Amino acid sequence: MSHSVKDPAELQSIYEHRFSAMRSYRTAIWQVLTSAFFQKYVARDATVLDLGCGYGEFINHIQCGRKLGMDLNPRSPEFLAKDVGFLQQDCSLRWNLPDASLDVVFTSNFFEHLPDKLSLRNTLREAHRCLKPGGRLIAMGPNIKYVPGSYWDFWDHFLCLTEMSLGEGLENNGYHVVESIPRFLPYSMVNAPQYPVALLRAYLALPGLWPWFGKQFLVVAERI
Repeated sequence: MSHSVKDPAELQSIYEHRFSAMRSYRTAIWQVLTSAFFQKYVARDATVLDLGCGYGEFINHIQCGRKLGMDLNPRSPEFLAKDVGFLQQDCSLRWNLPDASLDVVFTSNFFEHLPDKLSLRNTLREAHRCLKPGGRLIAMGPNIKYVPGSYWDFWDHFLCLTEMSLGEGLENNGYHVVESIPRFLPYSMVNAPQYPVALLRAYLALPGLWPWFGKQFLVVAERI
């Protein structure tokens, strides 16, 4: 995971403190998110990179042909499934992957950790290089329009984005935005009640609720 906080030991400490008590709940949530929603974007034979993979909640559960995770946290591999290849590196530098080798790049709650727009631009360009023509970049993250104050409750939040600003950045760097949802999921599971997982499945099936509760954007773009 590429951050202004780039010390791997500090990253490890931050995420252990933030997520260790709710790891099993997050796993259950992501099992539903992948099967009930995100799987429709991912072919069963696709090569998928989870950018800022963390503890592997997405990449461990998505069904695809080849799985890769990228992060700076040195503990990430401990939580990744055996079929997930791991790249520990700064995402704004050249990725250790061939050109046009990926079908999907997925990232959740990651771009806000990048220090500036230059780092994000470089990351988008590397994803573009590694995606096949027509390959998808799927990005979810806090929409600063709807979380203006609580966004700053996290030590490692730096870059403020909306679905519009990210979409413009994508369009300027070789992508075509095919889906843009300003309000998708609620903001954060940190310091929040652990609602029954069945409620998430119902929420995903009722997009009319998203404008009421969603504070994270979802943007899907294709590599031109």
